[in-house]
Amino acid sequence: MIARRIALLVVALSFAVPAVEAGELFGKVVEGTSSAGAGASLEVKCGEKSYPAVKTDKSGSYRMVVAENGKCSMTVTYKGQSGSLGFASYNDPVQVDLVVEVKDGKLSVRRK
Repeated sequence: MIARRIALLVVALSFAVPAVEAGELFGKVVEGTSSAGAGASLEVKCGEKSYPAVKTDKSGSYRMVVAENGKCSMTVTYKGQSGSLGFASYNDPVQVDLVVEVKDGKLSVRRK
């Protein structure tokens, strides 16, 4: 009877543990000092793994899931130009707010 309860408990706990740990990446893109970066496209690469681009909504906000931990790079495409920056991904959510500006004819991307 006790062995059966322990077996049932082990089975129940195995469903409670997620099979894949992943971190959420979220934030907001702004152009210059205040206007929303609506329609920006963000692609992420961590090691050899690439993630499909997501677009910002009308307020410049975005959200995506990144399964790898460690150093990653993000490429932001906005108004036909692209810029990149690095960040670290974790199992926990990471907020990466960005400022995009055109300087000397090139898109500049930096963390806010």
